[in-house]
Amino acid sequence: MLKFRFVFLLLLSVGCTQQQYKIQWITLDPGHFHAALVQKTRYPEIDDEVHIYAPKSEDLNLHLNRIKAYNERENDPTSWKSIVYEADDFFETLLKKEKEGVVMLSGNNQKKTEYILQAIENGFHVFADKPMVIDPKEYKALEQAFEIAKEKKLLLYDIMTERSEITTVLQKELSQRERVFGKLVVGDLERPAIVKSSIHHYAKVVSGMPLIRPAWFFDTKQQGEGLVDVSSHLVDLTFWECFPQTAIKKQDLKLLQAERWFTPLTKKDFKQVTGLDSYPEYLNSYVENDTLKVYANGSMNYTLKGHHAKVEVIWNFKAPEGTGDTHYSIMRGSQADLEILQTAEENYIPTLYINPHEGFDLDALKEAIQSLAQTYPGIQLVSKENRWELLIPKELREGHEAHFAQVTRRFIEFYKDQKIPDWEITNMLTKYHLTTRALELAQSTN
Repeated sequence: MLKFRFVFLLLLSVGCTQQQYKIQWITLDPGHFHAALVQKTRYPEIDDEVHIYAPKSEDLNLHLNRIKAYNERENDPTSWKSIVYEADDFFETLLKKEKEGVVMLSGNNQKKTEYILQAIENGFHVFADKPMVIDPKEYKALEQAFEIAKEKKLLLYDIMTERSEITTVLQKELSQRERVFGKLVVGDLERPAIVKSSIHHYAKVVSGMPLIRPAWFFDTKQQGEGLVDVSSHLVDLTFWECFPQTAIKKQDLKLLQAERWFTPLTKKDFKQVTGLDSYPEYLNSYVENDTLKVYANGSMNYTLKGHHAKVEVIWNFKAPEGTGDTHYSIMRGSQADLEILQTAEENYIPTLYINPHEGFDLDALKEAIQSLAQTYPGIQLVSKENRWELLIPKELREGHEAHFAQVTRRFIEFYKDQKIPDWEITNMLTKYHLTTRALELAQSTN
């Protein structure tokens, strides 16, 4: 009898541990499709029952329909159960009803920093889509959130999907092999040591469906300008590739230049991507001659531990037929340059080239590729006139949507350890310090 009771208590204890291990996912006001992409994959560590707090809106309906489509798809369906709390006081209700869990933020960015701070103050972990802050005046609140998170031993992490793009991963890998790349050059304004540039489009297809964007997405006071929005990805990559797992402090950077410019959208363009016949009143200040000016574009030059870096973000309305969002990058080394191109010549597929300098050690490159093929099977080196192309098999090209699962799994590992690496935290703070300062500089000159 005592033996049976011991086994019963042991099983009960294990059951409780497993139950406690399930992460309670709490989605807050999911206005951006990234909120759904995080749930495109099922994770055994996350409870299938997801609590959603949001105001009544078309944004919420679109989010729920995306989750429903994931649950009902034929191949590898998910099994999410959306528990929706729909009310104007959604955030206050969340703070009252929920006791613990992970607050997932991907939507209107106007109050994002405020939500991050309050969620941390109330004992929640936070998994936030970029950007964490869009207004330079709000940066102090973000710093405060990280300070409180450290005191309370809470996780605060942003979603950096571009670290999972395979050509970027391999560019980073090769840059760390000195016999191949040499050392990162210092560069200058005209030829920076590292360049990250991306072109995006308002009209696109996501999860097989034309993307409908909320009207507020075109209000930079709610979405953020290009310098503080997509640029956060590109700045992150300059840190991550040039100085892996290294804390980049504010004093390691020097902002040199920043500029901004707008993308014009006609009423017809606007209707195509929002479904609305007219501009909402809050967009009127951006309208001139019936054309909407969206300051989604920006570039900045800075030095990173003395090395020149450039980041540029461009938004167009629609990509040419057969193309999509594109990425360009170059890392300049003393032995070779590592360049990612995505032009018509590459059939608009991101392609990594190794551009050798005089005295380049080809044997070292071949050895590096052979070594990397153990981790990235199928990669091959082919000669292309005066440079080398790295062929990447289709199996390694997972696509942007799949990258959200990879970042989420990384966050889950942090959750298991109850700790985010110190360098990650330092770099998040430094990254947003740079982007908000770049916006200030660009706005002061334009």
